[in-house]
Amino acid sequence: MTHAEFVTAYARGEIRVEIDPQAAARSLSARLLLPFVMMPVLGAGVALALIGWIWTGLAVIALGSVTSRLIKRSAPHLLLQEALRDESAFGELTRSGILRIAPTVQ
Repeated sequence: MTHAEFVTAYARGEIRVEIDPQAAARSLSARLLLPFVMMPVLGAGVALALIGWIWTGLAVIALGSVTSRLIKRSAPHLLLQEALRDESAFGELTRSGILRIAPTVQ
């Protein structure tokens, strides 16, 4: 199925799109380099807590942890939107098996 056919069929509701949530979270985390972003954020939170800004440091740690989990939780929706917009992303997601297309059961 080509990208144009995919977009048209999805808009008409002719297909059902299945996205593996764990694989989507891993893929998006790797693409965004999420672990490498989280380490400095959490480190800054710990540093703030150690220099006496305890509540600010704890808030930064909590915000960093929650943000990471929210990004991973919303990964299937984000990747579906990207696949609808970008032909290369659609091809990559279907080749990797993260995005699967099934006809709608009527």
